[in-house]
Amino acid sequence: MPEPIELHHQGVERSIGCYLLDTDDGPALFDCGPSTTIAALKVGLAAEGLRLVDIRHLLLSHIHLDHAGAAGALVREHPALQVHVSEIGAPHLVDPSRLERSARRLYGDSFDTLWGELTPVPEANVHVVGDVVVGLACFPTPGHATHHVSYLDDDGTLYAGDAAGVRIQPGRYVMPPTPPPDFDLEAWQRTIDEMDRRAPERLALIHFGVADDPQRHLADLRLELFDWAEFVQGGASEEEFIAYGRAELADAGEDVAVYDVAMPLWQSYRGLARWAETR
Repeated sequence: MPEPIELHHQGVERSIGCYLLDTDDGPALFDCGPSTTIAALKVGLAAEGLRLVDIRHLLLSHIHLDHAGAAGALVREHPALQVHVSEIGAPHLVDPSRLERSARRLYGDSFDTLWGELTPVPEANVHVVGDVVVGLACFPTPGHATHHVSYLDDDGTLYAGDAAGVRIQPGRYVMPPTPPPDFDLEAWQRTIDEMDRRAPERLALIHFGVADDPQRHLADLRLELFDWAEFVQGGASEEEFIAYGRAELADAGEDVAVYDVAMPLWQSYRGLARWAETR
C-alpha cells in the first residue's frame, strides 16, 4: 500500500503529503507540495534510497500551490523532470504570474511564508495529460477545481488529489475543500459518480494518507458537500460557517489545528460563497 511522504508543511504533521510511485517509466511523484517543503520532500525521498534526480515524472492533480507550487523549483534543480498536468493547468505552470497574483491577493503577507518561491516550468518539460500517463489511467475530476485530474493505478489506488476531499488519517471525517475561485457543486457530484464507477480499492489523499474504505468515504464526501452548500446558500456568514465546521471536527474527535493548516475553513467558505452568488 502506498504511503505519503510527510512534507511537514508549516511544521505541522499530516497536513500535506505527496506520493512516490513506481511507473512504467521509472519513479514518479504524485503532487509535490509547495517550495517551502522541498527540503522535507528530499528527506522523504532519501528514506526510500532516492534523490530528486532519480525521479523521472511529476504527476500533478492540479496547480494549487499546496499541490504543485514546488514544480518549477524542482525542474530548475532537475531539468530532466517531466511534468504532467491538465490542459487548463499547463499554461499556468509555464507562466505562473497570473496564479501568483491571484494567490497573493488571497493570502496577503503570508504568501511567502506559506508557499515560498513560484518558479516557471520550461514549456518543454510540461505535458498535457491524456487517458493514460506513464501507465496510470488519468481522467478529469473537476469540482474542487475545473482543471483537476486524478490517476488510477493498476493496483487499485486512486491518486485523488483534492477530488476525494480532506481526511486526516486515521480519522474518519471527510471534509470538502471548497476554496475559490472555481468550486462547482454539480461538477463535483459528477466526479464522485465517476470515481465510484471506477471502483478504486483505496484513495491516496494529499491531505492526508490512504483511505481503504473508498465507497463509504465518497458517500460521506457527497453528503457533506450538499450540507455545506445548503448552509452557505441559506445565508450563513463566514464566522458562522467556521464555527459550524469546527464543531463538526470536534464532534468527530478530529485535530482541528491540523485541518486549519490542511484546508482552512475561511477558504472553503469563500469558495462556497462565490459559488452561491451565481445560483
